[in-house]
Amino acid sequence: MHSVPIGAAPFYEAPGHIQMLMQRLQGMEAGPSDHLWIGTSLLEPGGGTTSSASGLEKFYICLEGEVQITAVQDGKPQVTRLRYLDSCRIAPGEERQLFNHTAKPARLLLVMPLAPR
Repeated sequence: MHSVPIGAAPFYEAPGHIQMLMQRLQGMEAGPSDHLWIGTSLLEPGGGTTSSASGLEKFYICLEGEVQITAVQDGKPQVTRLRYLDSCRIAPGEERQLFNHTAKPARLLLVMPLAPR
């Protein structure tokens, strides 16, 4: 077993993430994992990401507040709002943008596979 108390979970930064505080809960810097990593992101009001895509799928689960996610599929933007325990999957290569449009902080749980070695 590998346990990570929240106070020991390492913070990290990622390009294109604005007014966001991110921590790895399991995997990568937070400890061993064979297939995936788990993180949490606190989005301040007005915080979010630039529009980008990656080659790996992503799963977002809203733990607190509300986050707007805009994804581009087949050249068409799709907008959804995640609230408490709502979730979504972003496919590999799918462009996505996160945004906290509210006046309160929002928190997401992120689950992603590890990049191929």
